[in-house]
Amino acid sequence: MKGSFVEEVQERVIVADGAMGTMLYAKGIYVNQCYDALNLRDPDRVREIHADYIRAGAELVETNTFGANPLKLAPHGLAADCEAINRKGAELARDVGGDRVWVAGSVGPLGRQLSPIGKISVAEAIDYFRPQIRGLAKGGVDLLVIETMADVQEMSAAVQAARLECALPILTMATFPAEGRTLVGYTPEEVMTDMNLLGVQAVGANCSEGPHDMLETIERLRLAGPEMPLAAMPNAGSPRMVDGRVLYMTSPEYMAEYARRFILAGAHLIGGCCGTTPDHIRAVAAMVKALQPKKSAVVSVTPLEKAATHEPAPTSERSPLGAKLAKKSILGNTFVVSMEMNPPRGHDASKVLAAADKLRFHGVDVVNIPDGPRASARMGALHIAVLIQQQIGMETVLHYTCRDRNLLGMQADLLGAYALGLRNILAVTGDPPKLGDYPGVTAVYDVESIGLVRILEGLNRGVDLAATPIGAPVRFLIGVGANPGAPDMERELRRFHYKVEAGANFCMTQPVFEAGLLERFLENIKDVRIPVLVGILPLASHKNAEFLHNEVPGMQIPDAVRERMRKASDKDGGAEEGILIAQQTLESVKRMVEGAYVMPPFGRIDAGLRVLEAL
Repeated sequence: MKGSFVEEVQERVIVADGAMGTMLYAKGIYVNQCYDALNLRDPDRVREIHADYIRAGAELVETNTFGANPLKLAPHGLAADCEAINRKGAELARDVGGDRVWVAGSVGPLGRQLSPIGKISVAEAIDYFRPQIRGLAKGGVDLLVIETMADVQEMSAAVQAARLECALPILTMATFPAEGRTLVGYTPEEVMTDMNLLGVQAVGANCSEGPHDMLETIERLRLAGPEMPLAAMPNAGSPRMVDGRVLYMTSPEYMAEYARRFILAGAHLIGGCCGTTPDHIRAVAAMVKALQPKKSAVVSVTPLEKAATHEPAPTSERSPLGAKLAKKSILGNTFVVSMEMNPPRGHDASKVLAAADKLRFHGVDVVNIPDGPRASARMGALHIAVLIQQQIGMETVLHYTCRDRNLLGMQADLLGAYALGLRNILAVTGDPPKLGDYPGVTAVYDVESIGLVRILEGLNRGVDLAATPIGAPVRFLIGVGANPGAPDMERELRRFHYKVEAGANFCMTQPVFEAGLLERFLENIKDVRIPVLVGILPLASHKNAEFLHNEVPGMQIPDAVRERMRKASDKDGGAEEGILIAQQTLESVKRMVEGAYVMPPFGRIDAGLRVLEAL
């Protein structure tokens, strides 16, 4: 039996249903009919669609009432039936879902512009919305979804009408088809500001945009407002006319991948709009079950600029690494060298410590410690980092992931790490558990990397996430990841900007194999340039190259490099060729960046040291 929608949507991700109109169209109901009137004329067909979505995994279903307001019903001669159509729509959804799902009363736009663009006043709009909302409330909906809105005035009118008719929770969703704006010109930031003032329970976006474009909208909504659950209900891409029928081409698998991205961006309610089907929702539900985080959007509870009591220390004073990077930025004569070392799989750290000592002897500046790389179970990265610093005297960069800890655990870890002497933190989201040895493990993801940067920046200012003073501020040097070869470069650059705005001090890239790729990335971030340590990975073999390219998220190895590895591996020279490629890459890019981040294959630090001979 379901609980309180308001409470649960704040604590976890809820799966909503998909398109009603698309499914009715697929069942032979043509668009010249009034779909809302089917609640009275063909209730079994509406029930069937609700049942299909619930079987697919939907925990929230919307009523078949999107256009059931007096203005849209009038051309069909049904304006007088407005309340009855809406009440029946709510009852049909409840008949099918019972107490197992939330029933959301769908309230779409009036279909007429409000003044000053149109002739309808806000007061008139409120009156038009009231009978629709009254019918939904009488039918027993759990909440109202005011959706596909382009005009904040109209959205506000619907909210006011709802408040006059009932005390139900309200989710408002705008649609942003015009390059990040509604058709009337509102931005996500403006929508979030106005809806926060109205005190609705959740905000989101639906329709018009496909998953790709909606991701940016969700990110902007999350960064724009206070703590509030976000909803993402995109179309299944753009419609196409095929053999006289309107079809949407986005696959369920593609929708599921973007469900993952919506979750990482802070969405707590994920469903679909035009073109989505039970197959899409089934794929989304499976992804949500695999990830199921909690309360992502909490990072915006208190804006740091309002809560902060201290200015963060200069980066040059935060750690030896910070001082070296600052010196490079000012004088241009310091090149930082970092090498990655995985924590041991058991409790014996002796081999890792011996390797770190060898790196120190050879002049490596800092050791990077991944946190459960590829979602594997190892000794804690924080613990091995402390051992290296205390027993070997070598500086470390701790990779800290959002996957395994809630917000309380994160802040406890970070404060403890600082007390133990760790100063350099690389904020990363973390690989989902399904990529590793424990695919059934539940991920947390209270925040992702941008949110983690905000937490670290808050601690640097002397406050925790709830704006509670922590005493003297910490002095973390905050690092972030970047992928110069990301398939979706627009999104990668947008997120990089967000990371810098949140407080990032340096970045470490995914492995780079082409100087031109890095050069283009650096040109694109020149307005938010922070010190960059370029990722260098000596490939071990052709098999290793193919695995990394095809199966490791974020890895892009050029065809030409993989072909070189294929030819070399055929001659049993794969490892040597991998080192040569890495040396050549490092030589070609070292003047563009502040340092190198070497990732030796399978922990073979000798291969990493060979690469550094290029310096």
